[in-house]
Amino acid sequence: MIVIDLFYHTTPNARKVLMMLEEVGAPYRIVWTDISKGDQFKPEYLAINPNGKVPAILDHDGPDGEPIRVFESGAILLYLAEKFGKLLPQDQADKYHCLAWVCWQVSGQGPMSGQGAHFVSHAPKAGIDIPYARERYEREVRRHYDVLEHALSARQWLVGDSFTIADLAAFPWTRVSKGHGVDLADYPAVKAWSDRIAERPSAKVRPEDARGIERGQGYQGYDPDQWKTLFGAGQTRLGERSSSN
Repeated sequence: MIVIDLFYHTTPNARKVLMMLEEVGAPYRIVWTDISKGDQFKPEYLAINPNGKVPAILDHDGPDGEPIRVFESGAILLYLAEKFGKLLPQDQADKYHCLAWVCWQVSGQGPMSGQGAHFVSHAPKAGIDIPYARERYEREVRRHYDVLEHALSARQWLVGDSFTIADLAAFPWTRVSKGHGVDLADYPAVKAWSDRIAERPSAKVRPEDARGIERGQGYQGYDPDQWKTLFGAGQTRLGERSSSN
């Protein structure tokens, strides 16, 4: 029986939740939400996630058996970890250490990597090159890789002796490191950690792309309408503003 709907697009943040659902063995289905077409701004989706981004989940068997919506990837990981009793340390010190890394990821590593990808990869394909922005975000992205490298140089996982939601949160961004201007060969401990996670069954799941893009074709650039939908600036009305995650 399908219990959890995952509102999904091929983004690192949505990837976290897909992997988490696989890791905990939750019954789920993919609800394709094409952010390049503005699906995230439709009223029915905003009722699930008022922030108009992916991912989000709708758990039809939430607390007390009632449906619950959860948005923001960090909140979703914590919700699923507590619901299924997996990937969150039981030891209280380790638990809060784990949550600190999740907060670090959702407030720092993810947003900075996303901006790095925008100015390093996406904007140049649209004929936009802003050296100050590109260099600023490249520096900040590398600073976050330095933090990871230091943390992982003495241990296999970010917290304790086992894989947790802390590792799961950070991994989908390291697997697209080239897009934000980083070669993982420069960070051997991060690369070894990323490679270990990439071998997990949850990391190998590839949902069929509802846009009909052949696997391996990769990013080919956005047309002007898609660019405006994803990266448009200056709109203030909910349902018209940009969303890239």
